[in-house]
Amino acid sequence: MNAMERHKFVVGLLVQQNRATVAELAQATGASEMTIRRDLEVLESRGALRRVRGGAVSSLPGGVEPPYAIRAMSASRTKERLARTVVELLTEGETVALDTGTTAVAVARAMAGRQLTVTPLSLHAAFVLSGHPGIQLVLPGGQVRAEELSFHGNTPVQTFKDLCFDTFVLSCCGVDPVRGATAYDLDDVQVKRAAVAAAQRVILVATADKLGRAALGRICTMEEIALVVTDAPADSPLVKEVRDRGVEVVHPPADD
Repeated sequence: MNAMERHKFVVGLLVQQNRATVAELAQATGASEMTIRRDLEVLESRGALRRVRGGAVSSLPGGVEPPYAIRAMSASRTKERLARTVVELLTEGETVALDTGTTAVAVARAMAGRQLTVTPLSLHAAFVLSGHPGIQLVLPGGQVRAEELSFHGNTPVQTFKDLCFDTFVLSCCGVDPVRGATAYDLDDVQVKRAAVAAAQRVILVATADKLGRAALGRICTMEEIALVVTDAPADSPLVKEVRDRGVEVVHPPADD
């Protein structure tokens, strides 16, 4: 494993079992114990874990959003597949609001070669979009949340009240058939709500682990979502519940 693969493995293992020793991590990854200790130091600096004598424990409580740097390491191939599927649903010349988060950044990358007007809710996505010649970039302004680099405050909310979009690509922290789309940060929720209200349709993109999960702040109901793009199995009960509420569910093609 390279360093990124080891980091993903360590974080994933701690999510599953909360604690791991340096020795077992070294054996599982094939790395030396010295290398594992360096990995744990890096991951602790990113807020993904807490080092203890002989190993590490998870520092990610269930009600708190994991740090951006950690989420960026998770399910990157899946996010790329979902992103390509989302972009295929957009027509040339559309006006698009694009949510915050790592999946939304994958969507921004997939927009390369398209002719679109895009308003991203984060600087992470804006930096990616600025490198695409066909993208007309419109920033919402406002204060920027540290690490997430998401816009928040009254300025972006007012911006979305003054603009109209064909599509809002929503990438939330959780989506539940009954409770709708939710997010952890309440400042982010206000901006996302404004984007929902400004768009003619909402495309929600979510990895399978987001289905059935609910965070603190409600963004919108399922009835406000036109379709969901997810890798969750088509025959899963949660996907069936979403469809039963009249929401179209689109799955990406199988990975090559």
